[in-house]
Amino acid sequence: MRHSRTLLATALAGVALVVTTACAGPNPVTNAAAGGEAPSAAAPSGLVPAALSVPAALAQDPLDAPRTVQIPAGWTMSVFARVPDARLAAWAPDRTLLVSVPEEGRIVRLVPDGRGGATESTLLEGLDQPHGMAFTGSTLYVAQSDRVDAYAYADGRAAAPRPVVTGLPDAKSPDLRGAYAHALKSVAVGPDGAVYVSVGSTGNISEQDLTATPPRASILRVPPGGGPAAPFAVGVRNGTGLAVAPDGAVWTAVNNRDNIQYPYDRPYANASGSSRGDVIDEYVTAQPAEALAKLTPGRNLGWPYCNPDPDEQPGVAGSPQRLSDIGFVNDQETNPDGSMLDCAALPLVEQGFPAHSAPLGLAFTDGTLPAPYADGALAGVHGSWNASPPRAPEVSFFPRQGDGLGPQQTLVGGFQDADGSRWGRPVAAVAGPDGAVYVTDDEAGAVYRLAPPGR
Repeated sequence: MRHSRTLLATALAGVALVVTTACAGPNPVTNAAAGGEAPSAAAPSGLVPAALSVPAALAQDPLDAPRTVQIPAGWTMSVFARVPDARLAAWAPDRTLLVSVPEEGRIVRLVPDGRGGATESTLLEGLDQPHGMAFTGSTLYVAQSDRVDAYAYADGRAAAPRPVVTGLPDAKSPDLRGAYAHALKSVAVGPDGAVYVSVGSTGNISEQDLTATPPRASILRVPPGGGPAAPFAVGVRNGTGLAVAPDGAVWTAVNNRDNIQYPYDRPYANASGSSRGDVIDEYVTAQPAEALAKLTPGRNLGWPYCNPDPDEQPGVAGSPQRLSDIGFVNDQETNPDGSMLDCAALPLVEQGFPAHSAPLGLAFTDGTLPAPYADGALAGVHGSWNASPPRAPEVSFFPRQGDGLGPQQTLVGGFQDADGSRWGRPVAAVAGPDGAVYVTDDEAGAVYRLAPPGR
């Protein structure tokens, strides 16, 4: 075990976007962290190994070698298209799949060919890191790094863009001088026409984000019919996962901070004396949880003053973790005495992912998939960049429970080998009009089709 008293810089400008891991089964996730190993989700329940089907024309690296995935029994998974650096996805009214490619400034349109593949064309290009997309009727909303625009979508074309919100912060913002780790934005639209956009933090710890104009580390809301964007939820370090549920509730999946100091005034594991304020590899690997939260006006998700702590025995090395109804603990670095924010007063986080899972895309199924996946949420879990061994990428499913969501389950796994090496990293998963799930993967540069029996 290694301890250090090194404080973090106020912002980690080089921090890259990350994504999640998941657990399976109907019960709350229980993880154990010990010996420096990343707490892993429970073994997938009801999943079986299956060969990824790759058409010969699409069998380029890393899909030019046999790949095995873990999927529900009787389901199949195949490569639908190859889209380098594919990120978020949205189905258009004409049953075509749109995929954002921020690195190329493009939105790609994939037209199913009826044989399990697709014909690709460029819908939009010359954009500034386009990422999130959402439809209401024939209106397409696209989030770029500094704005959200609404397009009229018809006949496979997006035209007549009108600005919904402009001046969002990105690396070109004068006050940031290029130091912005979370420039990619996500967008969702409520049933009343309100537009929600995620604005990530400048870095790991950057308290000035909370008072910036417009605020960062927030979910902003543009009222129906237009108007200035205002904070809807705050303390959201990087809410890349952003979606509206069928009941109109807004949900976000959050990438939380790294390298947190041990917050309890007692020894950790075999340490002598108090470990409070130490940066401990084992503790950092297991903390903090990544939130999946149902947002209400003014909700505060704690960052950077409070961290979701899923340990059943807080501060105890190797404690099991419960990733449902998660409470908060004071951040020792920014809020040691609770004077900046009363962490105990914050609402519990409804569901969570294990630390450093890096959830990205979030979408609801709304009856388009067969049971037991007909009603719930899909999340693309990118997997950790700094845990050892790495948190595994996967596609997660959260079943609907009442007016909320139940614990995390694994829908697709197998992207990471036993030695921690990966051949794929899911970003987003969306249910298609054909009753299949379509998964984007920016590591493999692919879009997969996960099909239930008979689909």
